[in-house]
Amino acid sequence: MTESPTPYVLDADTMTGGMRPIRQAVIAIGSNLGDRLNRLQGAVSALEDTPEVTIVAVSSVYETDPVDAPEGSGAFLNAVVLIDTTLTVHTLLDRALAIEDAFGRDRSERNAPRTLDVDVIVVGERIADDESLQLPHPRAHERGFVLVPWLEIDPEGEIPGKGFVADLIGDVDTSGVVRREDLEIIL
Repeated sequence: MTESPTPYVLDADTMTGGMRPIRQAVIAIGSNLGDRLNRLQGAVSALEDTPEVTIVAVSSVYETDPVDAPEGSGAFLNAVVLIDTTLTVHTLLDRALAIEDAFGRDRSERNAPRTLDVDVIVVGERIADDESLQLPHPRAHERGFVLVPWLEIDPEGEIPGKGFVADLIGDVDTSGVVRREDLEIIL
């Protein structure tokens, strides 16, 4: 994955007067509680309304089996959003968490059913490993619900340090990832 389709384009940071590159980022969204499609649509709309974020592509909607979830958890609806952004990685993470909060995300139990999950998967070639953020997402390369929709919209997609999505997908069970032709996220 490149930093952006035009990696030399810079955008002024109005707060500091500094310049930051436009980077391509991959955001995975999912929901398995309530009106799942409406929540995915809301996440995409919130990303679209975010300053310094331009949506490049949105995958189809996929229904997926829950992974590492408590017994009895319902199926997820998942999609992947490809964006261009000049936001810092921590600002992008803060925005993702704020979108989750706006849709009532409860973080009290790990891998519990959720109203909305908004995960920052990759941001350009950026590597991060601190208490609040790991980039690339540490399990994205193992998740069919991330790789299948990502490959649909970005056949050249790559997870830094792991490989190309097209290659990684062959090592993952995708049998529980089903494209929902009857559902659509609208831009």
